[in-house]
Amino acid sequence: MQLRSVVEVPENSKVILKMDLDVPMHEGKVQDADRLKKTLPTISVLLKKHCNICIVGHLGRPNGNDSSLSLYPVYQTLIPFIEQYQKTTIRHRFIKNIESFESYDVTVLENLRFWEGEEKNDPEFLKPLIQVSTCYVNDAMATAHRKHRSVLLFKELPAYYGLAFISEVEKILAVVHNPQKPMTIILGGAKEDKLSYLPQLISIADHICIGGKLPMLNDKCQMLNKKIFWAELREDKLDLSDKDIKKFKEVIALAKTIIWLGALGYFEKEDARKGTREIAYAIGESTAYTIIAGGDTEASVSDIGVEDKIKLIASGGGMLLDLLTKGTLPAW
Repeated sequence: MQLRSVVEVPENSKVILKMDLDVPMHEGKVQDADRLKKTLPTISVLLKKHCNICIVGHLGRPNGNDSSLSLYPVYQTLIPFIEQYQKTTIRHRFIKNIESFESYDVTVLENLRFWEGEEKNDPEFLKPLIQVSTCYVNDAMATAHRKHRSVLLFKELPAYYGLAFISEVEKILAVVHNPQKPMTIILGGAKEDKLSYLPQLISIADHICIGGKLPMLNDKCQMLNKKIFWAELREDKLDLSDKDIKKFKEVIALAKTIIWLGALGYFEKEDARKGTREIAYAIGESTAYTIIAGGDTEASVSDIGVEDKIKLIASGGGMLLDLLTKGTLPAW
């Protein structure tokens, strides 16, 4: 599969750029800007081509127009990063409504999820923007599995993909098409939709270890297979038991590829982080090809200082599971 790169965008284009803007916030300030920084090389390519860019994306799950989830603070954080990366000032602005953007180098549009047309993929939504644009660039891997309006704009305009997007797709598909075996998949967290992927994951993995809240949902799932180890959890069910930790580590020691999605205990509580931390450390010390996804998963490897040993920190768990099991995403 060949995705057309942003480097092929024609000069002087009017570009809708889809970005991962859903960054951690606290009291109106961006707490972690990594998602913004990863798209700076793509923005740089476009600015060097004298393109006008309208950046679109979302923050959180607003119910209508929610000022606490405005993208304005994200815009305020992003622009200095762009100028620092470019080593020059740019003409920029923030817009609350869908309108023309040709007069500025960079325009950032308000949170797309303020309009119901985004998640409903309403063909009329974003039409004024599409009409003044010449192409679309997607550098937002975290939402590439969503059938939302801003994800599917490749059907409306000549489409290209950002440098971070292409790099991540290539790394994940390499594992799909030519994995180093044995492969271990570790599932955690509380989102039970992860369990719906088990039938497909069994066909590609050699071992699957399941922790977090998910073992308590096994009655619903009723998925029994010799490849799957369901953690028994400690007595209060908030973390892995010592026996679980030992089993997880034994499986990790055998693996040549490890994919980990979701914390393995109630990560918000300090006394329920032992399992997650111990497994993070074991994965960090492994010589296997390692991919992780999910906020708590990433926080745990960062917490013990092994993030530099992880081969790929994927943009999102849902996207990663979709691409692993289907080999494609709605974004292309």
